[in-house]
This record gives sequence, structure tokens and C-alpha cells, in this order.
Amino acid sequence: MIAALGLGAAIGILLGLLGGGGSILAVPALIYGAGLSVTAAVPTSLLVVGISSAAALLPRLRTRQIRWRIAAIVGTAGALAAFGGAALNQLLDPRLVLIGLAALMVAAALRMLRGDGETGGDCALPDGGVNWRGCLPKAIGTGIAVGFLTGLFGVGGGFLLIPALVLLLGLPMPAAVGTSLVIIVINSAAGFAAHAGDTTLDYRIAAAFTAAAVLGSLAAGRFATHVPAERLRRSFAYLVLAVAAFVVIQAVVNPPAS
Repeated sequence: MIAALGLGAAIGILLGLLGGGGSILAVPALIYGAGLSVTAAVPTSLLVVGISSAAALLPRLRTRQIRWRIAAIVGTAGALAAFGGAALNQLLDPRLVLIGLAALMVAAALRMLRGDGETGGDCALPDGGVNWRGCLPKAIGTGIAVGFLTGLFGVGGGFLLIPALVLLLGLPMPAAVGTSLVIIVINSAAGFAAHAGDTTLDYRIAAAFTAAAVLGSLAAGRFATHVPAERLRRSFAYLVLAVAAFVVIQAVVNPPAS
């Protein structure tokens, strides 16, 4: 329980600061910190990430930096794809799920270390409009990819959404952060619904983890604008690489229970 509180708070802080990213650590934290099986950790992670992302979204509602139509398109496509990812999850060995998650973590960390440029694009034209002919297929494709990974690995996908929203869709970083939180809530809800009947959840651990994550995300959201974003992103990337290495070692040496 103590581990659930501490790890939940850490993940909530990352969500509040980055608008995503902390969710990629939730499954390893629940397995190796709180002692859950892979089958239980995936839906528990989605529950925690969904609720804490909704809490992290609250301080940003007044900024009017959320692109609601884009969030709805990406989120809807992702919600449908999450069921496909969850179905595949049930067919795979838990060790393969963890190794696949570690590979995804490494890819995300390397992407964060390269940095994101605010390049503009079809979904955020210089005059504030949207070129829907170019934006719509990109938004749907982004939603499908992130939603599928959400269902497969039990992650909210914020670490993938931020680069996609900035580089592919062209949203400025403040809008990408707020928009990603809306999408994470939608994807997490769909992923949880897809996994909910697969196992019995430990609601004491889930409640403690979620409460700590919510408090962490609310506290961090108040100070997000005062933290050097580049330094934070690079530090988090190195943390993700370290956790990915730990997950691979544990998956090989100490295979998880299904």
C-alpha cells in the first residue's frame, strides 16, 4: 500500500507536468512495486491513468488551449482500436507483453531526447484554422495507433500523443498538452472497459494508487508552467530508459505471473 501511494503520486506528478508520459511507468510500478500480476496491472493502470489525467486536465480548462474537435476525433478512433489491442493482449504471453512495453518505452525515450519542434501543420494553420482534408486522416491514424497500444500495454499513450500532436498534426505545445489529456481519458476508459472482465481487481491498491496520482497531478498542474520543459523532458526520458532496462531484466530473470 505504501508503494502504491508513493508510485501513484510520482506518476500523477509526471502527468500534471508533461500532460502525459507518467502512464508508461504505471504498469511496471503496479507489477514490481505493488505486486500485481500483469493481467491485473493493465486494467488497474488504465483506471489510474484515466482518472488522474482527468484531474490533471482541470487546471488547464481555463487556458482554452484544448482542441476539442481534434481530441474527439483522435479519442474516438483510439477508443475503438483499444478493444483490438486488448484482444491481442489476451493472446500473448505476459513476458512478451512486458518486453514489448519495454521496447515501446525505449522508442518513446529516444524520441523525447531528440526533442520536438513546433512546426505547424494541417490541424493548426497560421490563421488558427484547420485544413480538414489533411488533418482528418492524420488525426484518425494517430488515434488508431495510440488506442491500439493503450489496449495492448495498458498505457494512456501520452508519451506518443505529444510528439504526434506536435509534429504530425502541427499543434503548438500548450495545445498538445491539454488535448492529449482529453484523449488519454477517452482511451483509458475504452481500454479499461475492454479489460475489466478479464480479472478481479484489487480495489484497495487501485484506490490508493489513484488517489495519490490525482493529488500529484493536481499539485503538479499548478506549477507546470514554471518548470523548464526541456530539462524535465530529458530527465524523464532517462528515467524511462532505466525502467525499460529493469523491466526486460525482470521479464527474463523473474517471469511475471499471468
